[in-house]
Amino acid sequence: MLDHPPALIDIRGVCRSFPKGSGEELLVLEKVDLTIRSGEIVGLLGRSGSGKSTLLRIIAGLVAPSTGQATCRGEIIAGPPNGVAMVFQSFALFPWLTVLQNVELGLEALGVDATERRKRALAAIDLIGLDGFESAFPKELSGGMRQRVGFARALVVHPDLLLMDEPFSALDVLTAETLRTDLIDLWIEGRLPIKSVLMVTHNIEEAVLMCDRILVFSSNPGRVAAEIKVDLPHPRNRLDPVFRQLVDSIYARMTQRPEARPASIEGIPGTGIGMVLHHVSSNVLSGLIETLSGPPYNGHADLPVLAGSLQLEAGEIIHFGESLQLLRFAQLSEGDLVLSDAGNRFANLETDARKKLFAEHALTFVPVMALIKRVLDERTSHTAPVARFRNELEDYMSEEDAEDTLKTIVSWGRYAELFAYDEQSDTFSLENPGESS
Repeated sequence: MLDHPPALIDIRGVCRSFPKGSGEELLVLEKVDLTIRSGEIVGLLGRSGSGKSTLLRIIAGLVAPSTGQATCRGEIIAGPPNGVAMVFQSFALFPWLTVLQNVELGLEALGVDATERRKRALAAIDLIGLDGFESAFPKELSGGMRQRVGFARALVVHPDLLLMDEPFSALDVLTAETLRTDLIDLWIEGRLPIKSVLMVTHNIEEAVLMCDRILVFSSNPGRVAAEIKVDLPHPRNRLDPVFRQLVDSIYARMTQRPEARPASIEGIPGTGIGMVLHHVSSNVLSGLIETLSGPPYNGHADLPVLAGSLQLEAGEIIHFGESLQLLRFAQLSEGDLVLSDAGNRFANLETDARKKLFAEHALTFVPVMALIKRVLDERTSHTAPVARFRNELEDYMSEEDAEDTLKTIVSWGRYAELFAYDEQSDTFSLENPGESS
């Protein structure tokens, strides 16, 4: 007798790389192992860019692993496997088709006859709470109702495994909560025509609320950093001390510093020229410093509490905290965000003095900004094409990350009045930087 039911999905040593602008390979996933069995909801939790969605697409047969093996019921995945359906972050509905026609599409592709198609589609629509909207078009529906159509379309084929790629992130808070609750209720009651769920999220509370197991992904490249079992019975109470303790522990795990690498400053990894800067505006950073410095935090905040009060998700508050840490205005560790002496000083300065302090820290602790300023200072024209720095960044990161990094550099450089940026000529310059801020 087997100790475990047979695996629906088995991932062993999967790596996935994508070409960078330099022609080299960017490693997105590294040696990922994952098993999905019947009767469980598994969450892939991590920050944006940790490869979670790439892994989901490998399982869906939309992307092939560079190395390693991905199997579905023991067979190597080569193209979309039978018995696997997917719900996307965007609603991905055909606007010219009614709700009923959108839901029937998957069955039509499987060759199911018209009578059976209609019967199963109507049952799925009823199950997901859209009875009465069969003849409506997507434009007539709210965002939450459109996502319910997406769920009905996935469920109508009775998949063994339902893949969900941040299915609630495009919805408002209340709509997302209602849809999560409805799905969990159907799952508990055994009314969903599926065996297991694998969902990607960067919302820690969502993962704890819904999942039986949570795989926490680290970034650059994406790896499984930890596996956490959630033994709380459904329905789960967010105010339960055990629930809160689990959320806090995951925040702490996600804000632990990785081991320092050679290109690091004072133990903060990845802070060389090739550091990816996820865009956070200087206004957001200033506002966060002010919030932290005042009551009730007085310079020291618990991340889950801070995220809740600011209505931010885990990924957002961690990115903001990392930016403050990079600039040495705060320390991010073990789920807490603590203002540094410089951060407290920044909070009490006037606007011009804040800009000066920000400029000093940006030049000292963000190498690419120091490089741009040095190049502009050394050139007689005091100008340089952005492409010169974009190409260098793309030697270290993807084109998308390079663009995000440059967007951040432009924003911070303007705020600090270090250099100007002309969008039409795509050029940095020292000419009147204050007028561009």
